Amino acid sequence: MKVLCCHPSGLMYTEIFLRLEPLGVELVAAAARAAGHQVRILDLQAARQADYFHALEEWRPDVVAFGLNYLANVPEVVDLAKATKARLPGSFFLVGGHSASFVAQEILAHATGAIDCVVKGEGEEAMAALLEAVADDRRHVHTLPGVVSLEGEGPPPRMIQSLDTLWPARDLLPRRHKYFIGILDPAASIEFTRGCPWDCVFCSAWTFYGRSYRKASPEKAAEELATIREPGIFIVDDVAFIQAEHGFAIGREIERRGIKKMYYLETRGDVLLRNKEVFRYWRRLGLRTMFLGLEAIDEEGLKLHRKRVKISTNLEALEFARSLDINVAINIIADPDWDEERFRVVREFCLSVPEVVNISVNTPYPGTETFLTETRNLTTRDYRLFDIQHAVLPTRLPLERFYQELVRTQSVLNRKHLGFAALRTTAGLAAQRLLRGQTNFVRMLWKFNSVYNPARQLADHRRPVRYQMRLPAAPANGKGAPKPQFILAPQPSERLAAAD
Repeated sequence: MKVLCCHPSGLMYTEIFLRLEPLGVELVAAAARAAGHQVRILDLQAARQADYFHALEEWRPDVVAFGLNYLANVPEVVDLAKATKARLPGSFFLVGGHSASFVAQEILAHATGAIDCVVKGEGEEAMAALLEAVADDRRHVHTLPGVVSLEGEGPPPRMIQSLDTLWPARDLLPRRHKYFIGILDPAASIEFTRGCPWDCVFCSAWTFYGRSYRKASPEKAAEELATIREPGIFIVDDVAFIQAEHGFAIGREIERRGIKKMYYLETRGDVLLRNKEVFRYWRRLGLRTMFLGLEAIDEEGLKLHRKRVKISTNLEALEFARSLDINVAINIIADPDWDEERFRVVREFCLSVPEVVNISVNTPYPGTETFLTETRNLTTRDYRLFDIQHAVLPTRLPLERFYQELVRTQSVLNRKHLGFAALRTTAGLAAQRLLRGQTNFVRMLWKFNSVYNPARQLADHRRPVRYQMRLPAAPANGKGAPKPQFILAPQPSERLAAAD
């Protein structure tokens, strides 16, 4: 069969800071190709919907598979499913991915038959058997592990036992020059580990993976890295180098092969301090940017998010990260309950530190604990607003004022690190990229004010809403909050005492 694997359009923040290759879609495409099917990839982050419809008409795929990792893309994918069925009524349209796994039934209901099934869990594990069932007798796909259709739901999804089994089908992805993150332009993505041992209330990684933690072998990780032609590499692990020896082992394989790349990774402050030497080692290997999810600047905020780390630890981690002489970025979660004074305090912090500070909005996503405890207070159920840049819970300030204060606080980043401020320190990097024909990094330097705009964010709340998110069911006994739903069953994992 002919299988078209797709990623939906980018979200608000992808207009400026990053555009990442669709690694999950590439893995599903690899699984489909390994099963003997003809496969193409189309990423609407880097292409237009017109390109998608052209592919339908020109190639006429038997199966269309969309990766739906971001809740804000639900309306787009549902509409594309309906449009696809109008053009190719005999095609099989399936959806998988992180967010789709938590809202499978409601996606099917919105699509009114245009989406044939939703795959929960790790799609590359389910793909071969699903395509075989589609080719044989698609009426029974809902009996497969992890597959949900209007006819029913199969057994729980199966977990991939080895990250060494498949490599992403990077060769099928066109327009690879479109992918970047910060100064790494162009950049590819790679996965060294999967899962997270922590249980932060705002995150759904632990409920998606069942708190499992799996590692690619150092040999496989380095061998895959050697095949990537982009000079920049984003390590997609939720928390990089939780186990220092694994990081050292990959690094030794990289050195043995003589691989020269520039790296961007994400980690936690406590992991950084516990495993200082591995991060020093990776600085020598080419680590150029580190993202630290601080989330809060006081003990109360850290406790609220269940970060299981002290503010003193995070501040010490920042000092150590600075000592590595790399670019450091941090995230702070803005709570809808903030008032002018709280925004002012956060702005002062942002101005007092040299790091790039990103401000995101506290958003209860399906699969998170906050979705179970906060959603009864939702002011909107419009999927498109669940992008960490819009307030979907009641704000203490009038909504317009909240957005004005939010953008004013976010604009500290613009003043410190974008536009002419950035060119003073990155002119050489910018010139090198332009000489190579890479414009992503340079374009982002000037786009902040056109993207982050209080009037635009407020107007987004006034758009007509065709699809609304379903609220979580109340407990049968009417007491307490429902428990988090695990997509992959909780597994024994290499958890750390610090995460308990």
